[in-house]
Amino acid sequence: MEVLASSATASSCPHFVISNLYKNPNSASMATTPQVLQWKYASVRIVEARAKVPLMCLKITSLKRPITYGNTDRALLLPICRLNQSFFSQCSLFSVRYSQLKKKLRLKKYAGSLHKVISCSQKIGRHAFVRFVVGLMVVMSVSVSVSESPSCALTEENLLFLEAWRMIDRAYVDKSFNGQSWFRYRENALRNEPMNTREETYMAIKKMLATLEDPFTRFLEPEKLKSLRSGTQGALTGIGLSIGYPTKFDGSPAGLVVISASPRGPANRAGILSGDVILAIDDTSTETMGIYDAAERLQGSEGSSVKLTVRSGPEIKHLDLMREKVSLNPVTSRLCAVPASGEDSLRIGYIKLTSFNQNASGAVKEAINTLRSSNVNAFVLDLRDNSGGLFPEGIEIAKIWLDKGVIVYICDSRGVRDIYDTDGSKAVASSEPLAVLVNKGTASASEILAGALKDNKRAVLFGEPTFGKGKIQSVFELSDGSGLVVTVARYETPAHTDIDKVGVVPDHSLPTSFPKDEEAFCNCLQDPASACNKFELFAR
Repeated sequence: MEVLASSATASSCPHFVISNLYKNPNSASMATTPQVLQWKYASVRIVEARAKVPLMCLKITSLKRPITYGNTDRALLLPICRLNQSFFSQCSLFSVRYSQLKKKLRLKKYAGSLHKVISCSQKIGRHAFVRFVVGLMVVMSVSVSVSESPSCALTEENLLFLEAWRMIDRAYVDKSFNGQSWFRYRENALRNEPMNTREETYMAIKKMLATLEDPFTRFLEPEKLKSLRSGTQGALTGIGLSIGYPTKFDGSPAGLVVISASPRGPANRAGILSGDVILAIDDTSTETMGIYDAAERLQGSEGSSVKLTVRSGPEIKHLDLMREKVSLNPVTSRLCAVPASGEDSLRIGYIKLTSFNQNASGAVKEAINTLRSSNVNAFVLDLRDNSGGLFPEGIEIAKIWLDKGVIVYICDSRGVRDIYDTDGSKAVASSEPLAVLVNKGTASASEILAGALKDNKRAVLFGEPTFGKGKIQSVFELSDGSGLVVTVARYETPAHTDIDKVGVVPDHSLPTSFPKDEEAFCNCLQDPASACNKFELFAR
């Protein structure tokens, strides 16, 4: 629950003004109109104080006559505050024995008019914690000279930060927020983090997200949010590369592996092939570079250039490519005919799915129908190095292969909150034998699909354990056009397996030399001595 000192009003500066309640004509210090401090509101109004003596409750009623206070008296009326601190006044309330207070303030005579003394219903024991709910703090009849001009409590930058904070507060899957007080972080950040410019505010938001220690929850500047959306819609401005997680199986320098190069795109025209390794982007090594960071570096404005260092087999290439708008087709397919005697020849439809954008499910259906027209009698679905994409597309593709059953359970901190299943009404290929190829680059939506096909005994999985990204993100746009990618849930496979940081375990392993593209796969099947024919791909 948010506990606020006040809510913003329609005025340009949402704060309270402590007005002059009276003037004492007999006081020399009140000869001129005093400057009055504008009090800022605090967002948390609960102050805890340790009471070491029995307390009396003072209830302010009304002023019946002007009262003269000396300097000492005036000081005792005020809370101990640091009035010149930015944004929040840090106040600590104190208490004194009633007898001392009465003596200091000379209230014996005015006890009935200025303060009404009320005995507390219960005496507060020594060392007990007392909770004071601080409402509007009004300083009565006090003249305070201030040299500094007051400022607004919340700036536009503060409001943008709070918008991002609320988005995480409402949507983030881990309600412990990585074991920290999310409300306390908000207060500390508003008090201590500089937010004078938009760049400083963005930095404060990124710093806030970093405390969650979740690499998939991240901040996107406006241009990066637009780029992300264009990528999931099947087109983006870049060089037409799909990249996967680093591989080090052959002992060569680490880098980012090329999953595919879009046909007729800049990378494809430059001769970059599936399996090539990107060693550097604009002279920055990719050895420790995250996949999201690399994707952002490869994308950019149309007509701009990017330098790549690429290892293709034993050769090192230095390429300077120009970015352009590229249409991404997430599916490639091919008919692989395996020679055999009589009518037992095997015709396999190979489908490689490289991402889950908005074109994915439609492209898979189209590939299946095209291959069926060539009388295929089995399918291979290659999900290797597919790092995921849109969650709904993963669900739709699972429905293509399943006649019925649960696809995935969506869970939060309290357990299962939603179930995605299918009744077979959208099934296109639910009967032909199906083999699914996976590896450690198979992540996110790919793992949802692979887990659904395995647990429903629809397919046999070959390869190695998948990446293990068992969480789901949603994209939220902020008011200035920037955005947040937020982990909103985790998921379990139909067998209630939580694959986060573990992955989907395949039924059978494959050698690292197993072909990774459609042409090499077909050639491998046609060679009786090859690795492809040492495995019963369609045993089930």
